[in-house]
Amino acid sequence: MTRVGGRAGGGAPRGVDVARLAGVSQKTVSRVLNGERYVSEDVRRRVLEAAGELGYRLNSAARALASGRTRSIGVVTLGTALYGPASLLIGIERAARDAGYALRVVNTLEGDPGGVAGAVESLLEQGVDGILVSEPIDEGPVSLSVDVPVLVLGAPAAFGGARTMTRGVGAERLARTATEHLLDLGHATVHHLAGPQRWFAARDRLEGWRGALAARGIAPPAVLHGDWSAASGYAVGRELAAHRDCTAVFAANDDMAIGVVRALTEAGLRVPDDISVVGFDDIPVAAYVTPPLTTVRQPFDAVAREGLRLLVRAIEDPEADLPPAYDPPVDLVVRASTAPPPRGARPPAPPLARPRGDTAAG
Repeated sequence: MTRVGGRAGGGAPRGVDVARLAGVSQKTVSRVLNGERYVSEDVRRRVLEAAGELGYRLNSAARALASGRTRSIGVVTLGTALYGPASLLIGIERAARDAGYALRVVNTLEGDPGGVAGAVESLLEQGVDGILVSEPIDEGPVSLSVDVPVLVLGAPAAFGGARTMTRGVGAERLARTATEHLLDLGHATVHHLAGPQRWFAARDRLEGWRGALAARGIAPPAVLHGDWSAASGYAVGRELAAHRDCTAVFAANDDMAIGVVRALTEAGLRVPDDISVVGFDDIPVAAYVTPPLTTVRQPFDAVAREGLRLLVRAIEDPEADLPPAYDPPVDLVVRASTAPPPRGARPPAPPLARPRGDTAAG
């Protein structure tokens, strides 16, 4: 007798084979493979190990016919290589897998005429059980009604539907914390390098900065604008080098902050002795630039996990009351790019040289 495809005697393995090997009932196998709750971790582990050993795969079509659900979640995300959106998508994929759901991802692009609405329509045609819209940009009014649960992370609800939910990602609180850190060090004010304002994420960080200043009775300086890139941060940093009243900058992401530091250093200013700089995200390279960058770390995994928990609950128990809004953790990572402001007047920066050709690398 040989085992072919994991089953003695040949043929594809069945649920009964998994149950026999794991020492449980077929019903328990079904509950584990469908991601249902109230199964002990030991039993879940045994069933999954048995399924893996036998090469068993649950027939998705049969499962959908039996339950009316495909156990798949659609995700609409902006097609970008930026660290924040990409990291949040990785967290969502991990959380969905842990919850027993497959993901179907549709990327949108800035300026795409179909946008979020077209992506949602595409996912609905694939029969997903629910949809998660991850940090979209502002596309204006969207005319679309959806009859499956929808969770919009990091933005207002994009379209109508009784089962549409929204949850923040904590960006405003993180931005307040970054700004308060600089104020607590003794800086009279904090300048802000904002991201593109079509992004709700950039707006949230802008509001957090404004809120921190307003709470201390400080009128905000003029907002500076970048496009998330280190090159745009470098351009703004060259401008800031000429402002002798600037002693602290909060940038809306780490890439722009690194560009600011590069420009200030080339202008003969010391970070943090003359100007302190704080970023946002805590990208992997932030700890290794010169000086190491103080930043606020985005809680991607926590946001994804809580968002998926909320969406799965709405899918599996439509009548259940939704849990209260979740406040993601705040993690300020203090490194060497921030310090108290200089005593006395900041020394004038020397005349700016022409930009070096490799500035875009940040």
